[in-house]
Amino acid sequence: MDWDDVRSFLAIARARTLSGAARDLGVRQSTMSRRLEALEARAGARLLQKTASGFELTALGEAVLGNAERMEAEAIAVERMVQGRDVALSGVVRLTTVEIIANLLIPGAAMRLHAKYPAITLDVLSESRTLNLSKREADIAIRMTRFEGNQLVSRRMAVAASALYASAGYVAKHGRNPADPGHAVVTVLEDQAHMAEPQWLAARLPDARVALRSNSRDAQMAAMRAGLGLAYLPCFLAEGHADVVRIDDGGPPRDVWLGVHADLRHMPRIRAVIDALDAEFAVARCRFAGDG
Repeated sequence: MDWDDVRSFLAIARARTLSGAARDLGVRQSTMSRRLEALEARAGARLLQKTASGFELTALGEAVLGNAERMEAEAIAVERMVQGRDVALSGVVRLTTVEIIANLLIPGAAMRLHAKYPAITLDVLSESRTLNLSKREADIAIRMTRFEGNQLVSRRMAVAASALYASAGYVAKHGRNPADPGHAVVTVLEDQAHMAEPQWLAARLPDARVALRSNSRDAQMAAMRAGLGLAYLPCFLAEGHADVVRIDDGGPPRDVWLGVHADLRHMPRIRAVIDALDAEFAVARCRFAGDG
């Protein structure tokens, strides 16, 4: 098996469908099907078995899975080492972050970046899943939780406060005392109820009616501004709107962290993107803290 065989095997084993594996590798499903046939022909044995629920590893597939994953880790390490010595101030940098930062902060950082280095393309991935920097799913990550792993270099970029907000129209109709009965809230979906923000909101307004749930901060913000209810939102998102009223300060603020793989942190185009992010975060630091 060559490296392309190993990549195809791992992609199908993880996605369990040819369509999912093709999407992960950026090829067509028909190409993925041909690769699977060629892989098994070269291996002389079946590593994956198609079932009603998707592809499953055979006993032999399970036996070679660990070796294949180690091959993948070594190939990625070689790629990082080579790219880490790329001195060009051009090319693509992949940045993953949460939706609110992608929408409100990254455009300004991109403007700063392109004013100096127009040949650098910034790919921004605002996904609910956490992309893996060690596997080169992204080059730089900005997260609301601290990074783990001794191969990653990280530092705190800002301290983000949150508060309880309502629209001016809602306050005129229902008042601004959260202890009063009859309030409605805009909050997260149930699968995010374990997070600190919704727990604070539930403890502060235990009897409030839930008017709307969403996994999008922008959608929560829009619903709150429409007058649907109180919402516990990042100050960076909610402050500065004439029709929004801060009702109550929230719980403890959260740190915002930037992470990059140690092999890539000195690459010029990675460094250029981080410098642009530093400059934009410096300007927005008061807004993160809820002071302006």
